[in-house]
Amino acid sequence: MTGTDALKVRPLLLSDRPAWDDLWAAYLAFYETSRPKDIFDTYFDRLLGDDPQDFNGLIAEVDGKAVGLAHYLFHRHGWKVENVCYLQDLYADPSVRGLGVGRALVEAVYAAADAAGAPSVYWLTQDTNTQARKLYDRVGTLTPFIKYDRG
Repeated sequence: MTGTDALKVRPLLLSDRPAWDDLWAAYLAFYETSRPKDIFDTYFDRLLGDDPQDFNGLIAEVDGKAVGLAHYLFHRHGWKVENVCYLQDLYADPSVRGLGVGRALVEAVYAAADAAGAPSVYWLTQDTNTQARKLYDRVGTLTPFIKYDRG
């Protein structure tokens, strides 16, 4: 990266579909999973939809090339009047990790949450995701909660 102007975070666009496909597939592969094409199609449509309770997407670019993504949504919370923001997916291509892409994406989600009147932002990661957790420890607060799934 040649300077701060080289890194840009912006809303996801329809024209980003090929790059988004590659980034989201790489994100899923990092978590040792994959999804069928219809899930890719549905998720991308939701990311571009206009339902305020649906997903939002961001793309990070370095020198005009898509190198990262973030997906988030706002939802109600039983203990708060205002909505909260769930950061569902965050990914930076390994070639740009350590250059501030992840931080820029998190900060863009924080800004979107603030603008929407939802100052509470939360996310999950695997406990073994040590590289990302170094960033998360700087931009967030680790909670004692443990996630359970229906399975």
